[in-house]
Amino acid sequence: MPSKISIWGRLSPYHSIQSEMRRIRKRCILQRNIMKGRLAEEIVKMRYLTRGYEVKRTGKGSDYYVIRRDPWTGKVTDKKLIEVKANKSKLSKLQQRMKKSKRNYKVERIDFLF
Repeated sequence: MPSKISIWGRLSPYHSIQSEMRRIRKRCILQRNIMKGRLAEEIVKMRYLTRGYEVKRTGKGSDYYVIRRDPWTGKVTDKKLIEVKANKSKLSKLQQRMKKSKRNYKVERIDFLF
């Protein structure tokens, strides 16, 4: 394997190409994970809408706030905070605290085969 640094103190072309390819690969993986997360959020949103819930987007700590109302009286019968995760992604520290402190906090996981 050739030396990483040439006699002029620069990376050899082989190593600079290799590091650039690694950076591009990481960027592609990150973009794919972002797309999977957004798709998972849309799937869960549609699930709750078809079950008769009102779905509202939240800012921090969870993805959605869902409410089910009684169709005749209009009173709220069920309220939940929903966090959507794709595959084996982890909860952030804020999400973990929310899960511990709130009884109506639910984590929905969507498993993708691709």
